[in-house]
Amino acid sequence: MLIPMAAENQTRVTEFILMSFSSLPTEIQTLLFLAFLTIYLVTLLGNSLIILVTLADPMLQSPMYFFLRNLSFLEIGFNLVIVPKMLGTLIAQDTSISFLGCATQMYFFFFFGVAECFLLATMAYDRYVAICSPLHYPVIMNQETRIRLAAASWFPGFPVATVQTTWLFSFPFCANNKVNHFFCDSPPVLRLVCADTARFEVYAIVGTILVVMTPCLLILCSYTLIAVSILKIPSAKGKRKAFSTCSSHLLVVSLFYVSSSLTYFRPKSNNSPESKKLLSLSYTVVTPMLNPIIYSLRNNEVKNALSRTFNKALALRTHIT
Repeated sequence: MLIPMAAENQTRVTEFILMSFSSLPTEIQTLLFLAFLTIYLVTLLGNSLIILVTLADPMLQSPMYFFLRNLSFLEIGFNLVIVPKMLGTLIAQDTSISFLGCATQMYFFFFFGVAECFLLATMAYDRYVAICSPLHYPVIMNQETRIRLAAASWFPGFPVATVQTTWLFSFPFCANNKVNHFFCDSPPVLRLVCADTARFEVYAIVGTILVVMTPCLLILCSYTLIAVSILKIPSAKGKRKAFSTCSSHLLVVSLFYVSSSLTYFRPKSNNSPESKKLLSLSYTVVTPMLNPIIYSLRNNEVKNALSRTFNKALALRTHIT
């Protein structure tokens, strides 16, 4: 909705229109709705199961599963911020989002995105300690330490999201209120601003590089030390076992950083709105679904815990009936 402002030759924007996938035929949008709804439900179910199993199973009380539980909670939040509204634009053609709703969606998108970057770095540090100092692992990664590390992973999201969202939405917006995306991401919303945004764009680029590269460098350092340590193990079986403890995390990190880097660090000439939408789907919709699947299929402890949980549930149901 656009409200004329008599005092200024501008129009005050009170809501935005998410263009989403409106350029596609209705039949394709219906198929996308069904596909994204399935992915959404699998994401919620998979990550919820990871949280419940790692809480309930006594065999999964190590720091690694504590951080995995945090990651699953984060992925659920990430999906709840973006996917329900996207599904509404596809099936109900409800493309409008209020000014406050758009700002809120962007805030939590930044918050969860930044938190995931730092949480993945914390998980890499956990694997470094487990492989390079296995005898001291229980002492170093005690309960107090893991809680502090988790809190330190979540905290950076608050200042980054607060500054970037507040600053962007303090700009005046022109008559055009159509956001060419399926959620309120910073670049497409920034294009609607009718003011000089040079300082904000510099801040956004520098901030994004720091937020993405700092955890990435920590992950690279951790895995360099892990690789050196694994190469020193004399037996091939020992090397395989050591590598298997961090292979799931490596795969999750690769999926997250490759997809987000392709989205935000490609040259603008190669970054059409439609291609960015497709790339954004990979880390906002697909990756949160794959994370619990990766950790379940590549981790025998998680598979065994899931099996024990299902067997207990079946036994309890049989006993009740």
